Amino acid sequence: MNKTLLARIEEWYEPPFDKETIEVLEEMKKHPQELEDAFYKNLEFGTGGMRGIMGVGTNRINAYTLGKSTQGLSDYLKQTFEDSTIKVVIAYDCRNNSKSLALRVAKVFSANGIKVLLFSDLRTTPELSFAVTHLEAHCGIVLTASHNPPEYNGYKVYWKDGGQIVPPQDLDIMNMIDQTQFSDIKFESNNDLIQWIDKDIDQAFFDTSVLLGQSNLKTRKNFKVVFTPLHGTSITAVPQVLTQAGYTDLHLVAAQSTPDGNFPNVKSPNPEEPEALKMALDLAQSIGADIVIGIDPDSDRLGIAVRDHNEEFLLLNGNQTMVVLTYFLLEELKKKNQLDGNQFVATTVVSTPMIKKMARTYGVHYKETLTGFKWIGKLIKDFPELKFIGGGEESFGYLVGDIIRDKDAVTSTLLACEVGVSAKNYDKSFYDILEECYRKFGAHKEKLISFTQNGKEGAEKIKTMMERFRNNPPKEVSGISVMESEDYLTSNRTFLMEKRFEKIDLPVTDLLIFKLEDDSRIAIRPSGTEPKIKFYISVNESLESNEGWYTKEPKLDLKIETIIKGIGL
Repeated sequence: MNKTLLARIEEWYEPPFDKETIEVLEEMKKHPQELEDAFYKNLEFGTGGMRGIMGVGTNRINAYTLGKSTQGLSDYLKQTFEDSTIKVVIAYDCRNNSKSLALRVAKVFSANGIKVLLFSDLRTTPELSFAVTHLEAHCGIVLTASHNPPEYNGYKVYWKDGGQIVPPQDLDIMNMIDQTQFSDIKFESNNDLIQWIDKDIDQAFFDTSVLLGQSNLKTRKNFKVVFTPLHGTSITAVPQVLTQAGYTDLHLVAAQSTPDGNFPNVKSPNPEEPEALKMALDLAQSIGADIVIGIDPDSDRLGIAVRDHNEEFLLLNGNQTMVVLTYFLLEELKKKNQLDGNQFVATTVVSTPMIKKMARTYGVHYKETLTGFKWIGKLIKDFPELKFIGGGEESFGYLVGDIIRDKDAVTSTLLACEVGVSAKNYDKSFYDILEECYRKFGAHKEKLISFTQNGKEGAEKIKTMMERFRNNPPKEVSGISVMESEDYLTSNRTFLMEKRFEKIDLPVTDLLIFKLEDDSRIAIRPSGTEPKIKFYISVNESLESNEGWYTKEPKLDLKIETIIKGIGL
């Protein structure tokens, strides 16, 4: 080990680190590789805040790394709002240690003279976003690692608009945290400044969710819903919102309905993984349900399954869900003559191009931004003259309206059910609406390929892979010419055939995009929240009126496989 690493480890033998931490350190010394991985760097804020494995070390989630971040954030808040009584809202999810870590964070805020509004039990991330503005707080924190494995936890920071921190706040806060020493942390709490919150905020959030997600339908009694919270926080909100909206035929997956940070009855609590919905699908088949919905632990991502033309359940990907929900919202506004050109929809640079085509058709503005839902929240703040209709990203996140400022699986679940009921009232199905979108805007298919690379060695592998594609970008893929190359790290867009260049007007990030002559697209980026490198592939063809998605999809899958081979994956 080098001297810097050894010095970092030795610091944890001195105050403020407690006896229990030192005992764990002594045990870790018997496993040098584990010790190095725990200390070789500091946890950093990525696209979703700070997230990592729980344990002792600077590269771990624990009371001290969270305390350091909270101390730095406290100093920044006091510097920014000098004349205010500063208020912070804190929520936490179902994960192991989330409640105790949330209380530790609350104590550090209170020790710095900051008023804390702390949820008395686990709550969803969208409710935290809502609560920040509803309670006129200056900041919000949620303890969560979203859909990561059980050993993870995390810390997401929200600003006074209810959205995640973005420039310039994020860099300023990170700089303040970097300047903070562990010895600077104020751990002695002022309990008079900690206030517990719960039911009043819950009901206000439920009312808002129903307001945003409910359409003008006469009845919802003939629509059968199967729902699984995957052991997460959505059990505190989704059944309540659906019931309030008039859904009476709701069936929960009992084995996955109890919050549990070990996620015992699901392989992965990630609705992006088909296996996560297996128990829900089995229940749906047995009772003849119309729709299946599963939500990740902190309730910002939803997975949906609907019946196809053969009455078999089709698992939708995030792009398909986003397309149908956006189309439904636009159609509803069009019927009410409320589209006047002063609205916008939004998505990310790695999501389906269908949303852009849809926006053009309905005469609304289209905004495209970086991966990470904080950027969509920022768009709402940056364009106050435009009304945000809805938007999402390929990773199963969607947001309806501008009251909540992060992806919201609670309201999106209600909206998805409204789509299903509305279609059923016209002797159609959710699947029919999806095909309708493909006929109007082109049949698109996307695929995400991820490679997990853990630890320090894995980070180097990801860096090397990005450098390979950056330094030797493909000129053609499987015989198809590359027309455009976009490097978001250098902010350069290159038009290869025209030998022309232009600047990309988005924040700098480690992302490459290659656009092919046949309108296919390849995007490559390291994950901001997981030790992964991700490849996003998008292809498309027209869907004729006499064609079905079930016949077109295999052709698109073949195009995707050809591209995968062409780039050597």
